[in-house]
Amino acid sequence: MFFDEAKIYVKAGDGGNGVVAFRREAHVPRGGPSGGNGGRGADVFLVADPQVNTLIQFSHQVHFRAPNGEPGHGKNQTGAQGSELVIRVPVGTVACDDESGEILADLVRPGQRAQVGRGGRGGRGNNAFKTSTNQAPRIAENGEPGDEHWLRLELKLIADVGIVGMPNAGKSTLLARVSAARPKIADYPFTTLQPNLGVVVIDDRDIVLADIPGLIEGAHTGAGLGHAFLRHIERTRVLIHMLNGISPDPVGDYEAVNQELALFSPELADKAQVVVLNKMDLPDVRASWPGIATKLRALGADAPLAISAITGEGVQDVLRRAADLLAELPVFFPGESDQAADVAPRPAVSAPEDKSFTIERDHDDIWHVQGAYIEKIVKMTKWEYYDAVMRFQRIMEALGITEALTAKGVQPGDTVRIGEKELEWSD
Repeated sequence: MFFDEAKIYVKAGDGGNGVVAFRREAHVPRGGPSGGNGGRGADVFLVADPQVNTLIQFSHQVHFRAPNGEPGHGKNQTGAQGSELVIRVPVGTVACDDESGEILADLVRPGQRAQVGRGGRGGRGNNAFKTSTNQAPRIAENGEPGDEHWLRLELKLIADVGIVGMPNAGKSTLLARVSAARPKIADYPFTTLQPNLGVVVIDDRDIVLADIPGLIEGAHTGAGLGHAFLRHIERTRVLIHMLNGISPDPVGDYEAVNQELALFSPELADKAQVVVLNKMDLPDVRASWPGIATKLRALGADAPLAISAITGEGVQDVLRRAADLLAELPVFFPGESDQAADVAPRPAVSAPEDKSFTIERDHDDIWHVQGAYIEKIVKMTKWEYYDAVMRFQRIMEALGITEALTAKGVQPGDTVRIGEKELEWSD
């Protein structure tokens, strides 16, 4: 089975916790704060590895967690940073956030890396909170949580030429004749249930061919093999559009396949095509070829060719035509964009965080405050230290949460839940 889809969970490392510590040295009766910061959590990267061919590994392992940063130490020692987690995927893998659908990585070149999870920064130790008015702070931070999300991985084959057409047109037979690939071949529809790749050498030029399973009417909506394989054509730069010579209506098949390509993606319809009628070894097909060629040219097919994939007749002409078209096209894929570029680590200056929040009261009279920023602050607060609790209170006031809760009618003794923390409201 060809595994070209997977869903995985990635969790970047949490930052290490900062610590509260003071100098305790001989002859230093009032040593100042010396709590070090926690180390940064590890990032998660996807790397395109040409030695990996499918996504089958992710049927065995679904969860990937990067190491956390180490906690800080006394004597102002910063904790060690977590080692990055590298997940190797096939070249041609697209990674999307499963919830939002945002494309996080489009890996089209061997060795290309993309960051799909950013580690949290380390929490600050008490030395970082020292001021002129508070020279012995008893406050520190927990580490910032690392990114976590479910990713949807899709593999789109990377080939120079894709062979498309109706089922049983002879696509696998052609690939088997011109390359070392040995796809399953039989005289019935949908013999090919997975894409096959082959390397062809024509006039000292190497070409990678992909035999794409047959298309049927409605494939763009998922009918037949539909979406499962149409996406593999997106990476190719040239299409060999093969027609079945013994079909009742080869010209109608040509129009139907082109319509499915256009409905799935307009870019597919614009790809260069080499239109080929197969099975010229049969007398009836040879006799009907002139009329079929005339109709194809009338529909816009540029110099259609006729071959026999069984005997090899005309096959070299098809390959040369495809190679000539490739030579005229860009080396990289037409759809390649900035999303395919290497993703740099977290920038030194991040975009302003969204500090918005919402407040709701449930049927148990519990007030729920929700917001990414305040929930992160809750996780980073060391609740065992009074100074840390007071700092959290000041942040609540600065964000306007205290005022908003008061306006909604919160009373002393009410329970306020923020993230996983339940607090008792008090004046």
